[in-house]
Amino acid sequence: MYSYLLIAHSIVRWLVLFFILFAISRAALGLIKKKTFSKTDNSIRHWTATVAHIQLMIGITIYTRSPIVSYFWSDTTAAIQNLDITFYGAIHFALMLIAIVVLTIGSALAKRRATDITKFKTMLVWFSVALIIIIIAIPWPFSPLSVRPYLRTF
Repeated sequence: MYSYLLIAHSIVRWLVLFFILFAISRAALGLIKKKTFSKTDNSIRHWTATVAHIQLMIGITIYTRSPIVSYFWSDTTAAIQNLDITFYGAIHFALMLIAIVVLTIGSALAKRRATDITKFKTMLVWFSVALIIIIIAIPWPFSPLSVRPYLRTF
């Protein structure tokens, strides 16, 4: 079961990045060209938040079953000395949770804005902030926080 979650996580995380980038580009284009906030734009806003929430649920499930996280919480004093374990035990989880909260707030605010321009602007700002937080929280191969290869085997 755990390996299926890891596979789903690997797929859905790319979907999240795709949807956020697509939503940001639609919002920027709509703002620049002063377009009407269409049903398609609203659907993109909605599905971006939905895919992010699905990823959050998968991530929470993986987090609760992870041996690294279990070790982190069982011996926090010793684990905090290892940045890699601290990253997965606390930093990654906290940043990703914050990113999803920011994305959700931005989605809800954009939905309720009165004008098309303010809908696009709200979506652009909040989704961009969420993307920046996500990029910081990703364990890139060059990250000082944790090192993971771009593609890994299970």
